[in-house]
This record gives sequence, C-alpha cells and structure tokens, in this order.
Amino acid sequence: MSRPGVAGAIAPVLVAAALLSGCGAPRSGVLGPAPTVAPASATASSGAPSSAAPTERPDPPSAPPPATTTPPPAPASTTTRDTVTVELWFVRAGQLVPTRRTRPATVATSRLALTELAAGPTRAESATGLRTLVPAGLEVTRITDGTATLRVPSADDRTQRRLREAQVVWTLTQFPTVRQVRVDGAAPVDRTDYADLLPPIVVSDPAPGDRVSAPLIVTGTADVFEATVSVRVLDAAGREVAAGFGTASCGSGCRGGYRVVVGWRTVREQKGTVEVYEVSARDGSRINTMAVPVVLAPVS
Repeated sequence: MSRPGVAGAIAPVLVAAALLSGCGAPRSGVLGPAPTVAPASATASSGAPSSAAPTERPDPPSAPPPATTTPPPAPASTTTRDTVTVELWFVRAGQLVPTRRTRPATVATSRLALTELAAGPTRAESATGLRTLVPAGLEVTRITDGTATLRVPSADDRTQRRLREAQVVWTLTQFPTVRQVRVDGAAPVDRTDYADLLPPIVVSDPAPGDRVSAPLIVTGTADVFEATVSVRVLDAAGREVAAGFGTASCGSGCRGGYRVVVGWRTVREQKGTVEVYEVSARDGSRINTMAVPVVLAPVS
C-alpha cells in the first residue's frame, strides 16, 4: 500500500485555516471618505438659533491668512432662509453695549450692520441710554484675508473717534470673514484693541425690548469678583419675581462667559426688567448693574 505524501496531508489543513482566518480576523482596506452632513440653515424647533452665520463674499485670498495669537470671536449673527440677525454695538456712558437686529436676509451683511449702526438705537434702547457715534454712508470697501477696509470720518475728539471705531470693529468682527478692521489706512485692529471699553458686565441676551418667557436664559460676558454673576427679574411694578446667579468662565481680573437660567410666575403679559449685576464684596450691595427692559410673557 502506498503512503500519501506529506503535501497531500497538509493541504486540507491549510485550506481550513485559511477559511477560518478569513471569517474571524478583521479586514483592512480603503473604505473611502466618511459621509458628511450639510450644516443646518434654519433654527431648531426649540427656537435656538442655528450656528451658521452670514458671510460676506470677500476677494479670494492670495495666500492663507497668518496665524494669530488671539482666536477670532465666535460669530454672533444667525440666519434663517428669509432673515438675518446681527449684533450691533452701541455706546452708553463711554462704554460698548450690544444689542441686535433681525432684518431681511442679504449677502451684504457688513453693509446691513453699518447701516443699522448709523440708524441708531430703538426707542426701548434709547430709554436705557444707548446711542451711536457712527455716521450714515459708512461702507466697507473690501474684505481681503480676513481684514475689512473702510474709512471712518473723524470725530470731534480722540475719545469720540475711538468709541466710533470700537463700535465698527466689534460689530464687523462678528462675521466669520472679518477678523480685523483697517480704519483710515492705519494698521489693522481687532476686538482686543478696544476691550477696555467694555463694562464689567455685558448682557448679550436678552436684548432691550425682547418678549421673554420662563425659563429665561441670560447670557453675556463679565469680569467680576470671584466670577459670580447675579440676575433678578422685576415686573411692571418693580417687584422682584425671580432671581438667580451663575459663574462666568473667568473672573476677578479676566473676562469670561456666563449663562444664568431664571424663571417666574406671572398671570398676565407685562413690561419688566432683567437686571444683571455683581454683588459687592465690601458691603453686599448691587454694583455694575446692567438693566434690560423686556416684556414678560405669562407662564402657561
């Protein structure tokens, strides 16, 4: 009887091993790029604004923009299909104060923002002391490599001129295409060049005249003692109907963002006031108060 060869005995084993390894071992190979999801262009059903911001159509840059040590601020503007909401920076008591406008959508968002700055505050905003130093007819001539170029007419004195420039710089740099502004042919500047013009507490939301409902989310930035920001809501008679506090991301010598949630119970719609303030470390009094007139919606 002839004995099978060694190769004939080993072959079935090798075939079985190959089959088992093909079933159990992970495979490698190129799967192609991962699918991406298009960004949302409208607000969510909860009413929170989309993170998409309106953009200008700048000249195509000849080279990538240089790296900066200070990251650009997050865009404050939001868009839907038919409208655009922009943040405007007005002046009160020699300091910068933000508010916002919702207008028909346009690709020329910088022109819209400057037009609204020149138009000045609303009646509700004027009642809080807001005003503008920006003249009519101011336009951005171009936006290249993240720098918006424009000419600001001279003011009566240096303080007025600097406040006027600060209004323009803080308003235009909300857009993702603008990181710096070149004014009157001078060197480009950004928000850090005018940071000293901010009050200790800035209220970004709500804006003067807003109709607000409970729970209300109050947001902004602050540089206050131990980073503690306090909020209270007053009704039409000046009675306190809600109060709360929160902690900014930085404080006592540095500016950080804050977010405070408060609620109230009212039986009818009425005018009210949202006060955001700092509690004095010396005597516990309210200091650096920012009062925002609003309309309080009743709690259902």
